[in-house]
Amino acid sequence: MFSSELKKGSVELLILHLPDHAPRHAYEIGKLIEARSGGRLQFQIPSLYPVLCRMEKKGWISGRWVEKAGQRRRRFYRLTAKGGEALAEQQETWTQFAAAVNQILGLENA
Repeated sequence: MFSSELKKGSVELLILHLPDHAPRHAYEIGKLIEARSGGRLQFQIPSLYPVLCRMEKKGWISGRWVEKAGQRRRRFYRLTAKGGEALAEQQETWTQFAAAVNQILGLENA
């Protein structure tokens, strides 16, 4: 529904928000984004792995492998303190950006 370029600009913000509540693996992150957006935002799960890796290198999330009997191992990600700071900063930036776009489009009171 939305262009890949538009989605690229928001994927880190979305990912930072979701592990905030509980450790999650990539498949679950992708499905939660899809569910919470009413199906309007969908990401191919393999496309999330490079983003998660980049975010982990920045120290925004931490991942750990979990193995359960009879299941393949999965990497669960959780938000770090540094990620919480990045989340707050990105939410503020997003709010200001959306307000500016809405103002240009004449939707500031919508």
